[in-house]
Amino acid sequence: MPSVGKTTVAKTISERYGIRYLSGGDVLKDIADELGFEVSEEEWWDSEGGMAFLEMRKKDGSFDKRVDQKLVSLIAEETVVITSYPLPWLTKSPLRIWLKASESRRAERLAGRDNLSLKESIKVVKKRDDENRKIYETLYGIKYGDDLSVFDFVIGTDELASPKVIEIALSIVKCFV
Repeated sequence: MPSVGKTTVAKTISERYGIRYLSGGDVLKDIADELGFEVSEEEWWDSEGGMAFLEMRKKDGSFDKRVDQKLVSLIAEETVVITSYPLPWLTKSPLRIWLKASESRRAERLAGRDNLSLKESIKVVKKRDDENRKIYETLYGIKYGDDLSVFDFVIGTDELASPKVIEIALSIVKCFV
C-alpha cells in the first residue's frame, strides 16, 4: 500500500545484496513522461499530475498491463528486487513480502514525507487505496490489500521504526540468497 515503507525496504535490500531494484511505479512514471506529464519529484504520485494520470489509468488498463508484463518478464530473466502493487498476484517469484500498516499510520508517514497536512494526506491515502483496489480488481480480479495469501511473509509496520522493519526484512531475505 502507499506510504508503508516498501521503497525504503526494497532499496536497502537491493543495495545490501547488489541486486537490481526496480519500481513498478517508476515504470508507470516513464509512461506518464512519454505522454507529456511533468514527472519530476520523487513523490509524484501524490501530486496533481500523479492523480490526473491515475484517472487515465482507470479508463485505460493498457498502461498497467504493459508495466506488469515487463516486470513479470524481468523476474523470469534475473534476480531483482521489485516494488509493485499487483506483481505478487501475477507471478510465482521466490519471495514475496507484504508490509502492512493502518491507513492512519500511512497518512502520518505521507504527511511527514511530503510536507502535507494530516487531513490532506488522509485524503490522498484513501484515494490511492480506493483507486488501486479498483484498477487491480478490474484488470486481474485481485483483492488488493485484502487477499494476502500469495505472500510468504507479512510484516506489520505500525509500531515499528523503519530501521527495525528493514532489519526484519533483511533477516528474511538472508534465508533466500
